[in-house]
Amino acid sequence: MASGAIFSSLRRRRSPTLDAFLAPVDLSDVALVQTLVSVACEIVSCFSKRCFFFQRKNSRSLIRRVEVFQLLLEYLRDSDSSSSCLPPTAVLCLKELYLLLYRSKILLDYCAQSSKLWLLLQNHSISGHFHDLNQEISTLLDVFPVKDVLLSKDVREQVELLQKQSRRAKLFIDRKDDALRVRFFSFLDEFENGRIPDSAELRSFYVEKLQIVDADSCRTEIEALEEQIVNHEGDIEPTISVLNGLVAMTRYCRFLLFGFEEDELGVENGSQKKPKTRLITREIAETFFTIPKDFSCPISLDLMRDPVIISTGQTYDRSSISRWMEEGHTTCPKTGQMLVHTRLVPNRALRNLIGQWCTAHGVPLEPPEVMDAMGEAFASACPTKAALEANRATAKLLIEQLAGGSQAGKTVAAREIRLLAKTGKENRAFIAEAGAIPYLRNLLSSPNAVAQENSVTALLNLSIFDKNKSRIMEEDGCLGSIVDVLRFGHTTEARENAAATLFSLSAVHDYKKIIADEMGAIEALAGLLQEGTPRGKKDAVTALFNLSTHTENCVRMIEAGAVTALVGALGNEGVAEEAAGALALIVRQPIGAKAVVNEEAAVAGLIGMMRCGTPRGKENAVAALLELCRSGGSAATERVVKAPALAGLLQTLLFTGTKRARRKAASLARVFQRCENASLHYGGLGVGYAFASNSTTTRDTSFAGDVSVPMSISVL
Repeated sequence: MASGAIFSSLRRRRSPTLDAFLAPVDLSDVALVQTLVSVACEIVSCFSKRCFFFQRKNSRSLIRRVEVFQLLLEYLRDSDSSSSCLPPTAVLCLKELYLLLYRSKILLDYCAQSSKLWLLLQNHSISGHFHDLNQEISTLLDVFPVKDVLLSKDVREQVELLQKQSRRAKLFIDRKDDALRVRFFSFLDEFENGRIPDSAELRSFYVEKLQIVDADSCRTEIEALEEQIVNHEGDIEPTISVLNGLVAMTRYCRFLLFGFEEDELGVENGSQKKPKTRLITREIAETFFTIPKDFSCPISLDLMRDPVIISTGQTYDRSSISRWMEEGHTTCPKTGQMLVHTRLVPNRALRNLIGQWCTAHGVPLEPPEVMDAMGEAFASACPTKAALEANRATAKLLIEQLAGGSQAGKTVAAREIRLLAKTGKENRAFIAEAGAIPYLRNLLSSPNAVAQENSVTALLNLSIFDKNKSRIMEEDGCLGSIVDVLRFGHTTEARENAAATLFSLSAVHDYKKIIADEMGAIEALAGLLQEGTPRGKKDAVTALFNLSTHTENCVRMIEAGAVTALVGALGNEGVAEEAAGALALIVRQPIGAKAVVNEEAAVAGLIGMMRCGTPRGKENAVAALLELCRSGGSAATERVVKAPALAGLLQTLLFTGTKRARRKAASLARVFQRCENASLHYGGLGVGYAFASNSTTTRDTSFAGDVSVPMSISVL
């Protein structure tokens, strides 16, 4: 199906991107007429018998015009007329016809494959595109020198008739289609006014009029509208807020009209639908195809998944330039110019071109994570009353199913609550207020892997709303069930999301001790940190960091093996920052410092972070070493002092580190000076220490605020 970018460019007279990416051949190297015959035949064969649900008359009219062009072109081919013996004006017209035919193919393909609801919403716009094409065909026929080209009488009459029809053609908007569009919006108005439309009228509209006859086709329509939200351009109608309302209303109708037994066999067997397997992997594809230079990231030299523009006007892949900036660079990698700001602006035009190239060459291009985040942000940023009321009505249906439905129905309901709770605090609030949490808790112990995974993820999404944290914690047995999923969950994703739920709940100080005291909670988090996937380790280490901020949890974390796991995580780039931050909190207490000193790799791991870590990681590492000296006594101080290369690292940090890191490094240098023989052992600190001590005149006693760890919860 044509991309939105190609479709939106149809009004333009010429588009160089179309010529570059849609032309299968170089017109200068082959017979022009033969090429046009092939294109026209392809359009006619693909669409002449296709049944268009919307834009029927416009589509049929365009196909008939292409059929006349096919007749003309086949005659020119069979009469041995080539582009070399045609008049120059005719050749120019045929080259213009090439683009018009391809644009016709794109538009017809768009109408044949787009979702019904989206075509209905774009009824006026798409009709305008058909009219624009007809106007350009009319102009081409006016210029085409029919009298100067040798044609049979029948062909000439057909061309002249087409010329007259094209001149008389006017913009056509199907009244029946437009009446359906108006009715669609009238349902939305009812939700906006606080009324739920009559179920019989909704059934008549969706099932009888639109032929959306089952849950699967309804879900496809919802996904298509959600895709439009993600890819929305600011000047396109309808607006994002209206689209959100239409998505919410259609989701409500999906359950009202078609129930919950969709995918029953799959959910009973504990399986979910998986995306179709690609024919070739991205890596293999990139090996066999030469990537256009403009599509490669200047940093990684790989095909860009999410191109963004920085302040200098250069384009990079988001992941590469983000990593460049996180490492402390303030210049453009390509030009060396200073960055005026660090904002990253999506280069949608280039991404659309990359998508077209990938489609043409069969190269898989997965949507970037940031696009999902953008879609969620759009969905939550523009809630309308209609969307809220439709979502509220949907939540009521889902919770009724959780309360009294079949096992398969409960599983589907849990999945949909998970999705509904992804966006908007209002959604999370009324789902919990309507009583979903007790039923989700019951599903946590389900033998069905899909039910368990969706229920724990739904609780995670609900917990992001602060008031729901207390509802979850106060629900009898809910915390214990979440910990059980963390320990014994059926799937990796369920265990990871259980860890993320504990992290979310532990944001409330009073809950940190309760979570730590729950049997097996810290042990399971430590195990996930040691053995989990990269994402699982991230969930586990952030949860452990939160729990370590409560002073009464120190002994429990030592006994549960969390210190060992955190020390081991210092060598893992993805979780080292958080691990160092948690250790810095733990070693503030003597018993914690003793436990860390007993870990052979602890000091070496923190030194390694000071050498190779991120700026934030270096802050946390030097803070941990400082607190280890303060709380661990002479034995701990000796271990730190004797660490090789520490003097040079401290001096470097005193000059190049962040403000916090310099302050901690200066305090650590003073600790060394008070140690016996420290001046002899660390004479190399001289200039650096003098510089730092001039700017830091008091002992650095602050700590909790100086442990810097990025905290975020991803809705899933």
